[in-house]
Amino acid sequence: MKKRILVSICLLQAIVFSSLSPVNSIQKKILKQASKVFENKNLILKKAFESDVDGFDSNRFFVLADDDLAIGYAYFGEAPSKTDTFEYLVLFDTDLIIKNTKVVTYREDYGGEIGSKRWLKQFLGKSTLDRFIYNDNIASISGATISVKSMTYAMNDLMSTLDKVKQLD
Repeated sequence: MKKRILVSICLLQAIVFSSLSPVNSIQKKILKQASKVFENKNLILKKAFESDVDGFDSNRFFVLADDDLAIGYAYFGEAPSKTDTFEYLVLFDTDLIIKNTKVVTYREDYGGEIGSKRWLKQFLGKSTLDRFIYNDNIASISGATISVKSMTYAMNDLMSTLDKVKQLD
């Protein structure tokens, strides 16, 4: 009887801790990049919304703060590539202008060039009013067509959703 209770407790703890670790690793990745971009080592993350709002998973959109002062926002997204997905991070200032984009995890053998700073700088300085068009204001990359189009679509979706949320205020 005691063994079953002990095993049950261990299983419950394993489930609880395994469900917490993805959020913690996401937060660590966000804070690492945000500390570089905002040149601030004392940043903390706060959920921007307590529950999902207008297309935002509340575990993916954060306020970046220094003490209680908001200095920007962070969005950690996921987009499809040819056979898998990749994760990306977008950092915004307080006016929702893009300060930085980064492909955090890319799982394909080809197409990883979308993670280059040179390609990602196309998004810098853009606001929620901007839209991205493949082969127009977003450059194509030979061998990464699917990932480029996917990132372009994901960024348009993000900016459109942010614009709707901004108009609710």
